Amino acid sequence: MKEPKGYILAFDQGTTSSRAILFDRAGKILASDQRDFTQYYPEPGWVEHDANEIWESQLAVARGAVAKAGIDPSQIVSIGITNQRETVVLWDKDSGKPVYRAIVWQCRRSTEICEELIAAGLEEEFRSRTGLRLDPYFSGTKLTWLLRENVALRALAENGDLLFGTVDSWLLWNLTGRHVTDVTNASRTLMYNIHEMRWDPLLLSFLGVPASLLPEVLSSSDDFGFTKPELLGASIPVNGVAGDQQAALFGHSCFKPGMAKNTYGTGCFCLLNTGDRPVKSMNNLLTTIAWKVGDKVTYALEGSVFIAGAVIQWLRDELKLIQSAPESESLARSVEDADGVVIVPAFVGLGTPYWDPDVRGAVLGLTRGSNRAHIVRAALESIAFQSEDLLEAMSGDYGKPVEILKADGGATANGFLMQFQADVSGIPVLLPEIAEITALGAAYLAGLRCGYWESLEDIERNWQLKARCEPDMPEGRRKKLLMKWHRAVSAAREFKP
Repeated sequence: MKEPKGYILAFDQGTTSSRAILFDRAGKILASDQRDFTQYYPEPGWVEHDANEIWESQLAVARGAVAKAGIDPSQIVSIGITNQRETVVLWDKDSGKPVYRAIVWQCRRSTEICEELIAAGLEEEFRSRTGLRLDPYFSGTKLTWLLRENVALRALAENGDLLFGTVDSWLLWNLTGRHVTDVTNASRTLMYNIHEMRWDPLLLSFLGVPASLLPEVLSSSDDFGFTKPELLGASIPVNGVAGDQQAALFGHSCFKPGMAKNTYGTGCFCLLNTGDRPVKSMNNLLTTIAWKVGDKVTYALEGSVFIAGAVIQWLRDELKLIQSAPESESLARSVEDADGVVIVPAFVGLGTPYWDPDVRGAVLGLTRGSNRAHIVRAALESIAFQSEDLLEAMSGDYGKPVEILKADGGATANGFLMQFQADVSGIPVLLPEIAEITALGAAYLAGLRCGYWESLEDIERNWQLKARCEPDMPEGRRKKLLMKWHRAVSAAREFKP
């Protein structure tokens, strides 16, 4: 068979920057560009973005990547989009202008609305239909807040004059003029029924959201429209869209049930493919849609660690124990163990499986002999301990142990952390040759639809192993370390301000 010519362009729209990457058929990077954009913090716990700046920065880096590659825009076969999830954009249907700053997934302003819904006994109703918790993290209550706080916006919404979207929808609207999203992003809104695969009228009534605001929901690998020719110099089909964590799972080729990936960034996001069945969690995990390709829906269990790489930033910026993140690895290796020191980095509460927003961080087990190497090592170990909690919860819900963990994200550069993760979890940790797994996942979804890649097997062949960490810790020591970690977590949860 003749191999298709050209390239796939991936838009990787993140929380702090917009990136664009051109991939070839082997999944190799031809060129990329990146631009940071402004973060707004108007009140404590509030986080906002300028939706126009998101769009302008994303368009600029797409043009930048094409220019760096030195290719003609007509050589771009398709575009895939991956994006920060749960962030809310509301814009005028006619002018296309945002009517409020984008409310970011990190924003906690809708806490009271969540508490109202929980007090009304509606948490299980939302959870059974969406697989999510009633938490400000998700889009739905942010949208409720916007419509509740601004009478003029409420009137416009009820009149059918406004459109809502997560960031993918906002980009698609500007690129193609279509008001659409994909199932992965829809599944993170608290408004989408992941069993019936539709916007849920009952949940919309609870949230006070008019259905006219909502985009059409397509598969993750689908026909999202063609770019306006003046934007990139050609009319290019957009064929792939997925939220960032689902795109990473796809980029890792975790196509079989039981396969899992963990992204080590500021926090950690761990996803486990559960196949064609949504698994209801008994361990405070989220049930979500991994992707939809053709008519086939694949589901996942998801867990979140709030503080992972951020604990290393804390050591560097606040405690001044290290000058750079890479220094943490050599310090951790300079001692045999953490000498009994345990850090619970609950700076913003604990995520899965605890979901305890009130607990605060703790350092336990200090002695006069504790030094900075012990503290740095304990901080790195805390990332692995929290991730092991996720994996244990997933194994319990799924009914089978996770056998291999694929890993990506900035903290995977720390060889000590990756080996300790393998040791404390008792499973191999695999690192891919290509670090840009999230963008690659979006590219794969796009290329699969347009025939650039023929099948999942075709994509799977591209996954190349960079490093493999095998567990090498005696079971007795592993259990002892985990017991000490869980005692530390219990102590931190007991001592609340």
